[in-house]
Amino acid sequence: MTITNLRGKKTFITGAGSGIGRATALAAANEGAELYLTDINEASLKDTVAAVGNAAAMSQAFDVSDYDAVTAFAAEVHDAAGSLDVVMNVAGVSAWGTVENLEHRQWKSMVDVNLMGPIHVMENFLPPMIHAGRGGHLVNVSSAAGLIPLPWHAAYSASKYGLRGASEVLRYDMKRHGIGVSLVVPGGVKTGLVDTVEIAGVDRDDPRVKKLQHRFEKRAVTPDKVADAILKGIYKNRYLVYSSNDIRFGYWWARKFAPPYEFVLQKANDQFSKLL
Repeated sequence: MTITNLRGKKTFITGAGSGIGRATALAAANEGAELYLTDINEASLKDTVAAVGNAAAMSQAFDVSDYDAVTAFAAEVHDAAGSLDVVMNVAGVSAWGTVENLEHRQWKSMVDVNLMGPIHVMENFLPPMIHAGRGGHLVNVSSAAGLIPLPWHAAYSASKYGLRGASEVLRYDMKRHGIGVSLVVPGGVKTGLVDTVEIAGVDRDDPRVKKLQHRFEKRAVTPDKVADAILKGIYKNRYLVYSSNDIRFGYWWARKFAPPYEFVLQKANDQFSKLL
């Protein structure tokens, strides 16, 4: 039940006010999707809604880490439109630093927004999709830091590895319902996070930091490229969705023996499903 196009497909996107979320909303609108959008920044969300025009069926600004807010919006959406076809968890925040410099609030915000936010969305939107029996697709935007242990990314990776783990389980579990799952693992992306990411214990004006940031920006891809990869990932029902070949190559070493591993996991999941 692979989704081969988004025309008329009811599509929910978090973090739609900027960066990858906004680019994906615009790309989905161009493909004919019926959009349900959210972002924590109301002004940015309104800009995106204006940009997609009639494609926006419903939008509301809220924090995805607030379970009650997600639940209330989901109820409105389901009352108005029924179950959705595509759900995309794009919203995220970032903070880097070594363990002696990271503050508790930074650890907590990574988990609250990057992991619990998508969980809140999945709790509310996946069961109706399952019960509708039409199939569908779930997109979770993780990160290269959810595949590879990058320096100073302990807090960020805690959330992104967690989202990867949940997605990998759902990849096998949702297959029986005809629902595809894609885990997006971008490397560097030219978004506002480049300038606003918190780096604990580091002076952002240090010339050495500026030099590293410049190197990052030279290798980073545009949000439009990531959005294009996401849509292709949906259409081809790909689990791992890359936006750059360096991350694809880096993770290849860990996947050399993936085929038998994936075969065994699917068979195990099928056996457990029989208990239902």
